[in-house]
Amino acid sequence: MTTPLSFLNPAPGAAAETGPAPVHDGRSRRIPFLLMIGAELTHEADGVAVVAMDLRPDLLNNHGGGHGGVVMSLLDSAMANAALSRVDYSREVVTIDMHVAFMKPATGRLTATGRATGGGRKVCFCEADITNEAGEVTAKSMGTFRYRTPGPSQAGE
Repeated sequence: MTTPLSFLNPAPGAAAETGPAPVHDGRSRRIPFLLMIGAELTHEADGVAVVAMDLRPDLLNNHGGGHGGVVMSLLDSAMANAALSRVDYSREVVTIDMHVAFMKPATGRLTATGRATGGGRKVCFCEADITNEAGEVTAKSMGTFRYRTPGPSQAGE
């Protein structure tokens, strides 16, 4: 996929308020926070996903780097989409566990690359890293994601 997929795209059957038409049916869900920070899914296939964004002043911490919550959300999104691409977006995922190492302040255009590294029918293990415009790694992450059937949250999940 080469066309950026905005997180504004609605779930199947819903209408988008603004923004581009869905690139493919059923693969993108409205995620208000990712929409707010300007994250775009730029690639997803075969257990690899890339999510990119430009940091704005309102997304920085008091030291001038990307706020940790923004950085973690970008990593989480890249890993979740990597896991989903393994099952052609036929299921949903929820994050079970996530570890992050902040390597250096994140600034400018950030690109998170997520990779599914293992798992089975119920869980997927992933890793991701964020690079800046200079290609420097600013953060790394590992996560565990549980696959689930699309629909309302179920008790015990």
